[in-house]
Formats: sequence, C-alpha cells, structure tokens
Amino acid sequence: MLGGVLCILGALCFAELATMLPRAGGLYVYLREAYGRPVAFLFGWTDFLIRLPGSIAALSVVFVGQVVYVLGWDVPTLGQLLMVAVLIIGMAWVNIIGVVWGGRLQNFTTIIKAGALVLVATSPFILWPFVQQAFDAANLTTTVDPAEKDFGARLGVILLAVMWAYNGWHGVTPLAEEINNPQRNIPIALFGGIGILIVLYVATNFAYHSVLTMDEIREVGVANADTTKSVIERETVGANMFKRMIGPMGVALVAGMIMCSTFGAINTNLLQSPRVTFAMGRDGAFFRIFGRVHAQFGTPAPAILLTALMAIALMTAAATAKTVVLKRDAAARAAGAQAQADATPAPSPSAPETLSGRVVDSLRDSSIFTLLTNFVIFSASVFYVLGVAAVIVLRQTRPDAERPYRTWGYPFVPLAFVGVYCWFLWRVYLDNPLEARTGLCFIALGVPVFLAFRWSARRAGGARKS
Repeated sequence: MLGGVLCILGALCFAELATMLPRAGGLYVYLREAYGRPVAFLFGWTDFLIRLPGSIAALSVVFVGQVVYVLGWDVPTLGQLLMVAVLIIGMAWVNIIGVVWGGRLQNFTTIIKAGALVLVATSPFILWPFVQQAFDAANLTTTVDPAEKDFGARLGVILLAVMWAYNGWHGVTPLAEEINNPQRNIPIALFGGIGILIVLYVATNFAYHSVLTMDEIREVGVANADTTKSVIERETVGANMFKRMIGPMGVALVAGMIMCSTFGAINTNLLQSPRVTFAMGRDGAFFRIFGRVHAQFGTPAPAILLTALMAIALMTAAATAKTVVLKRDAAARAAGAQAQADATPAPSPSAPETLSGRVVDSLRDSSIFTLLTNFVIFSASVFYVLGVAAVIVLRQTRPDAERPYRTWGYPFVPLAFVGVYCWFLWRVYLDNPLEARTGLCFIALGVPVFLAFRWSARRAGGARKS
C-alpha cells in the first residue's frame, strides 16, 4: 500500500509536468526544462543503459524460466540465456514493424495480466464453498518474527521489492506526443492505472494471506534464498496458494499467468522505452541516428534495437559476474575440504563487513533477476526524485507557463515524495552497495560522454560556419 501511495504522489506531480510539456521523452523533457541538458542527458544515458534494458532483461529471464518449466525441458543456464536473447530480439522486431502491432499485442497481454490478478485475488473466495483449504480467516492473524531487527532496514528491503512491482507507473508520459488530447488523457491514464494497480495488488496479497499462514509465506522466501536454484526451481507464493487449493495443476496455472504477465511487461518496456532515446537523438544530445524513424514503418527502429541489445548485454554481464563468484566459491570450498584433510588452515572467506565482501555477497546471494531489478530501481529512483522536484523548480522559473493540470497539495505532495525517496535511496546505498554504487558509477560515466558530445557538436557547428 505504501508503494501505491508513493506512486500516487509521484503521479500528482508528473501529471502537471506531462500536461505542461506534452512531448515525446517524458521525464527526459521535464529534466531538460528544469535543470538543463546535462541532467537530462544523464537521465537518458541511465535510462537506455540500465533502467529499461535491465527491466527487459529481468522480465525475459523470468518468462523463459517459466516456459522451460511448463514444457518440461531440461535446459542449461547458457541455453536459457540464449533463449532470452532470441525473445528480446523477437519482441523488438514486433515493435519495429509498427506501433499498431505492438499496441495490439499490448492490449491483449494487458487484458490477460489484469485477468490473472483478478483470478488470483478472487479465487479463494470463489472456491471457498467447495474447497476447505480455500480460505481460513485464522491465517489473517498469523505473524512472524522478522529476521532483520532494524525497522529501517526492513522497510528499505520491502520498498525495493514493492517499487519494482510498481515500476513504470509514469510509463504513459514518454508517449505524450502520440496521445490524443494529452492534457485530458494523460492524468486519467496515470491516476486510473495506478489506482487499478493498488486495488489489484492489495486484493491479491489479501488472497495470499487468506490461504497461507505468514510462516508458509516466509518459507517461500527462505527457499528462494538458495541461489543455486534456477528460475524454474524457485517457488512463488501464488503457486503455493493454488497448489493448496487445487493441487499440482495450480502450479502450472500460476506459471502460465507469470508467462503472460512478463511477456506483456517486456512489450510495454519496448513500446515506450525507446521514446526517450529517440527524444535524445532528435534533440542532438545523442547520436542523431537514434532520433530517426524507420522509412517504412514509421517507428524509432534504431532506438528500439539499441534498447534490445543493451538488455542482452546487461543480462550477460550479470550472469557472467554471478557465475565467476559461484565458481570462486566452489573452488574455495574444495580448497577448504582439502585443507581440512591435510590438517592445514583453510582459506578465509571474504569478510562481509568490508565493501568488497558485501559486493561479493550480493552477487552470491542474489539471483540474476534480483540483481537486475535492484539496479533498475535504484538508478530510476534517483531521477524520480529530480523529476518530482522539477515541479517546484519550474513553478519558480516558469511561473507563467500554461498548466492545464496543477499538482494537488502543492508543495507538500512533491516535498513528501522527495523526502521519502531520498531516505529510500540512502537505505539502498547502505544495504545494497553493489547495486547502488554500480548505478552511481554508470550515472557518473555519462558526464564525460555528455562533454564529448557537446564538444563534438560545437566543433561541427564551427565547421559549418566556416
């Protein structure tokens, strides 16, 4: 619920920005108008380098894992990664050949996703008269002792997962130029979409707790902490709930729901994500080829293709880093066993209290999906803060600009959003140093790239004048 409230606060601010500046690029445009081209470039740089490709890669990993599970295939990790790459390229091609095809696919998968959540949320109560295990009110009162005693750390971990579920809450804004009557329709889409998500997510979690006890739900998380398991071997709360109600068939049913949901989310990201890169290319802040549209299909084909290739590269990098750490651990265990047999001191493991030790622990203890989603959420949150703060900045620098919609509760709403998100970023920085510091390094890497582009543009401009 807290994640939904934060998204509503953000939507109240983004609605003002989107109706004031209804242009392709969304947050990129708002940051450019509020802070100038350097900050806007860093957002676009991070957007195509981490946030959107990371989302596509993470969702594709889950989709392929569920396909392999449903079909009963025994596919090694390398084979699954190749399947992920083929999936991403195929989805990119669908979105390149036309917005109509991508839009039709999006409409279909959205209906399936919403229907799946409605089914999960209502099935315990529909089956209650017929299945004894479908609903037990006593489960709603069960509790567990948290493993993490620090409330701030617990809340940070929860928000990291919750904000991934809500990620994309502002996704309609980059499409502003392609929407009829954006001053009216963008606020409706923002508030309506987030409101529906909140209702579905809260109802779904209520359904989980009505069937399973808190201990049973926690056991799913404990089981999934074993990162030697592949995606297809991991459990989900939804699968356990349906298994309790209708037996093994319920596990396959949930796998199908996950496939439909992730497939639709991949298409969503490919449909709206290249619009930011496209806006940068058209703006002259990035290679101009990415500001072009396909001559036949009229879609930003170079930007879509770049996003797909970056998703494959990010997935490969995360999988490679994790494989290296797991192999190193296996070698250390073998050396330890040999040392014990020889009665010599075993090599000491990396100390978790050091930064390098905590980074290695993150690679070891987190799945590829978790690593990717943590990268995405931290990097995106930095610019969400700047985007919401842009409402305050533009109220001061452009007070006379036309604003068809004004943020309700200004300035308390944007200040509340910025305050909570700054605290959240600090918690992630403390508890997930690998994801946080790598994200900051990628953002910082954009500074010399921006300077190089600006120098190149000035040089080209000088040559034209000559």
